[in-house]
Amino acid sequence: MGRTINLAHSPDSDDAFMFYALAEGLVETPLRYVHELSDIESLNRRAMAGELEVSAVSLHAYAHLAQRYALLSSGCSMGDGYGPRLVSRSPRPDDPRAALRGRRVAIPGLLTTAWLALRIYQPEVEPVVMPFDRIEDAVDDGTVEVGLLIHEGQLTFADRGFALWEDMGDWWKRDTGLPLPLGGNVVRRDLGAAVVAQVAKDVRASVEFALAHRGAALAHAGRFSRGLSEDRTDRFVGMYVNEWTVDYGPVGRQAVQALLDRAADHGFVPRVAVDFAG
Repeated sequence: MGRTINLAHSPDSDDAFMFYALAEGLVETPLRYVHELSDIESLNRRAMAGELEVSAVSLHAYAHLAQRYALLSSGCSMGDGYGPRLVSRSPRPDDPRAALRGRRVAIPGLLTTAWLALRIYQPEVEPVVMPFDRIEDAVDDGTVEVGLLIHEGQLTFADRGFALWEDMGDWWKRDTGLPLPLGGNVVRRDLGAAVVAQVAKDVRASVEFALAHRGAALAHAGRFSRGLSEDRTDRFVGMYVNEWTVDYGPVGRQAVQALLDRAADHGFVPRVAVDFAG
């Protein structure tokens, strides 16, 4: 067994699905991967400090990480016409963008792509940062009127009687014609070109294996689905682990650059030229 690589990702069914083969030792590789699970905003913060060798991060965070990390060409979560959702107990207003101006909105972290997309959509909101899995409760009990949901909440919000004010991925697609790149995987550049290339190869192999052995990978992912039914877990995984996850492709690469360019135009992130490993 060769070099040990620490690989961090979120404890969510889509990440569990894409890393199933690596976690179970089903990818032939000279590297040994040690998996660490943590919520995405914690991973963003730790990557900002350079602590993580390979990690899932928000594409928003990547704008601040580009000098230290390369973006792997495999492992992205792309919302193609769907994405983080703004929900409320109040009915959807005729003009959600105008209605959001000045409102307090619960968000899952200041480095999440969900927050970046919301800032581009409506810069004049007051963010209330809280763990992603507390946002629905905060909307329900009136702590905030509007919540920005990621992960499984995108599928379950209607179960609690919430109204959809806006889908960030749907808005972005209408506005740009592009999918909304939400998360990706990064590798620290100081690992060296050979290790970076091997990590890129291994992550791609893990995604391809999961898609080719969907039943087994879904069974593994179901352990991380936080109460979703099998059907909903299958649907959620399909939303965020698909052909985009195998490789961004030309359109996916264009989408990443377009998002970060738009954010830089607003002064929300530094301007970066995105490069991909693998």
